[in-house]
Amino acid sequence: MRRTLSTFNEVWQQQFRHRVLAQTQHFPEQTQFLIGCSGGMDSMLLLHLMSEIFPAQIRAIYIDHQLQQISAEWGALVQKQAEVLKIPCVIQKVQVATGNLEQQARQARYQAYQQHLQANEILVLAHHQQDQAETLLLRLFSGTGVNGLAAMQQIDVRQDLTIWRPFLALSREQIEQWAQQLGFDYVTDPTNHDTHYDRAWCREELWPVLQKRFPKMQAAVARTSYLMQDAAEILNDVFQEDWQHCATDNELDLIALSQLSAARQRQLLSAWIKAKDQYRPSYDMVQRLQQEVILAKPDAQATLHINQHYYVRYQKKLYRLTYDALYAEKQSPIANVSSQHYEIGQFVQVAAGKFRIESQTIGLAPKLLGRELHLIKRQGGEKIHLYGRVGHWPLKKAIQEAQILPWLRHTIQILVVDNVMLGVFSPKGFWLAQSDYVEHGGWQPGLISDCDDFSQQSFLHDE
Repeated sequence: MRRTLSTFNEVWQQQFRHRVLAQTQHFPEQTQFLIGCSGGMDSMLLLHLMSEIFPAQIRAIYIDHQLQQISAEWGALVQKQAEVLKIPCVIQKVQVATGNLEQQARQARYQAYQQHLQANEILVLAHHQQDQAETLLLRLFSGTGVNGLAAMQQIDVRQDLTIWRPFLALSREQIEQWAQQLGFDYVTDPTNHDTHYDRAWCREELWPVLQKRFPKMQAAVARTSYLMQDAAEILNDVFQEDWQHCATDNELDLIALSQLSAARQRQLLSAWIKAKDQYRPSYDMVQRLQQEVILAKPDAQATLHINQHYYVRYQKKLYRLTYDALYAEKQSPIANVSSQHYEIGQFVQVAAGKFRIESQTIGLAPKLLGRELHLIKRQGGEKIHLYGRVGHWPLKKAIQEAQILPWLRHTIQILVVDNVMLGVFSPKGFWLAQSDYVEHGGWQPGLISDCDDFSQQSFLHDE
């Protein structure tokens, strides 16, 4: 017969129940819980406790990494216990990629969680106080900053899922006593004691030495993680202000950046480079960006490749570009000459972006509508007489004055008819040229989205 919470130490029972109910007040009504259960003592205890407190709101999932022959039997044990507790259970096999086994297994596990999580579900994991302290130490050894030392949060709201860790304030000793009182079966994973893995080494080799010298070390280190979470929240408030002042997703104002302290500059650059990646760049990489690109000589065409992005400075701004955006001219060559026909209301896609043919007070003669016009790729050395300005001047100067970015200049095309320049398509719009074809009640192409908009929207969607 299944035991109930009344078999537990009464103080722990009341404290845990109160803490759990207080934490769930932050969740929307009708929230369901998906419990990640490995079959180990911690997660099996979590399964029992959640079945007592939220019997109608939970289901379990066992991720079979297929790294050990006995892993399928562990899944069967989880499923059997879930049936006893009347909890729906999912068994999901995953393939773990080669490389850092701990990291790749974790990535495969979380991908499986996300695959099964429903819109109203929160992922519940059995991480406890020692896990928290180990995480902080391991991140400290890797040279992390404040965000890394914040370690795991009790309620971790991410972009793609929310994780709840109700055991995070509990010691392993408390969990062991509860598990003994319940008397359920659980898995003992031999890799938890294999010191080849960093976490197991920390637990088996380093932990006893530290705890012998500092008996209250576990709680103290865990407390440090909570202090770092407060510090990270404060830093994030400062970062948000700096971001609003200096940055967009793919541009950074270097004049505004220079007005910040050195520490705030590094903080902003680190987060800006990270973007939507999982990890922040190393301290050395941030320094390289500062020294090799931001502080390079004004006439230097400095570019730094970090992960899948290229960082380029132009005038007083820093840009983050994909390979396709930076080398678009090589990726998609533009024909030297092409033909087009235009009608009012028509949408036109040219190299510089998307345009719409619109009626204007001043524009090109209506008789040109429907007629074959030619687009000529800019070769260099051309001159243009812009409508409303005096005399001809180099097209290059107009491009520079419009501050068209160097990697977009190849998209500029000249619209002509019978060797007469009608205007220029550019990422900043259509530039009407002075000619005999300019009339009142004419038409012009109006810019809808430039080529840079398209490339960045595609980049953000891919991420």
